[in-house]
Amino acid sequence: MPKYLLTYKGAATDTADMTPEQHEAVMAAWGEWIGRTGDALVDVGSPLAESTSVVDDGTEGTATPLSGYSIIQADDIDGAKAHVKGHPFLSDGNGNFAVDVFEIAPMPEM
Repeated sequence: MPKYLLTYKGAATDTADMTPEQHEAVMAAWGEWIGRTGDALVDVGSPLAESTSVVDDGTEGTATPLSGYSIIQADDIDGAKAHVKGHPFLSDGNGNFAVDVFEIAPMPEM
């Protein structure tokens, strides 16, 4: 079954800046999503921290603002997108956050 990388775009709120009640609500929302995703969730992933971008001309730049990732499996990209509906990272509804879905292609033989 194909695997899909979900990347979380947008600057997530640091949990240190949340009240205990806000943190609990966020964790509960993630727990609900994890429960709904079930066996399709291959790797819940992790938040991402400090970043940079190394460019092919030897310079450095600003990395795309990614907050984290997860890996799921689904029959096709539409099935993968279905797991993103109701995702807690998209709960603000203000257009500042997105979940990008990429199929993880098999590595070509070397």
